[in-house]
Amino acid sequence: MYNLHVAIIMDGNGRWAQRRGLPRTAGHIEGAKAVNEVVETAARAGIRALTLYAFSADNWGRPNTEVAALMRLLRRYLMTETGRCIEQSIRINIIGRRDRLSQSLVHAIEQSERLTASCTGMHLRIAVDYSAQYSIVEAARRAGADLDVDSNRFQELLDEVDHSAAPAGAVDLLIRTGAEKRLSDFLLWQCAYAELFFADCMWPEFGESGLRAALDYYAARQRRFGKVAEAGS
Repeated sequence: MYNLHVAIIMDGNGRWAQRRGLPRTAGHIEGAKAVNEVVETAARAGIRALTLYAFSADNWGRPNTEVAALMRLLRRYLMTETGRCIEQSIRINIIGRRDRLSQSLVHAIEQSERLTASCTGMHLRIAVDYSAQYSIVEAARRAGADLDVDSNRFQELLDEVDHSAAPAGAVDLLIRTGAEKRLSDFLLWQCAYAELFFADCMWPEFGESGLRAALDYYAARQRRFGKVAEAGS
């Protein structure tokens, strides 16, 4: 069992579809199916918190039709999967800005969070309209001239900015699909000591086997946090 905070950059939906001669929205639909498989696998593996990068602040620059399709998929996911999450005691939390989302989507978010608030199993966090740089700057602004702010207090401010319903802690394992190797403004503060796993497959192809491979990779790593390894370890 893995008592970890795992974060995933779900990259490659559009490219997966284009390689098959399909519209990019078809890739996002298939990607949503992969989300279900990965969430269930993570819950069975004992993952403490799973944060999925669903829509970045930069994604607003995509075609309006694609943005609208992504927002519909998110709303549909919340409406259809909240009940299943309750059955598995998975707590849902959407992190990121909400002032640029539609009222209907915000309502769906608040309803899912309310209905799963007492769940004690895995904490499922979905990042929507999220930018780590924005969050860090806003948290610093809220800290103001308080000279007593330490890393723990700053994390609390980040949680407030991001609408994080409960502390998820530092990221232990960051996964990115889609053959790209960058963080793309995702959980920069929380990933300070994260192990990084980059998968060449597109997100719709990741699934249970991909997550298991990433967890096996993590299990083989030696985490020293800047210290010297003990003799014999």
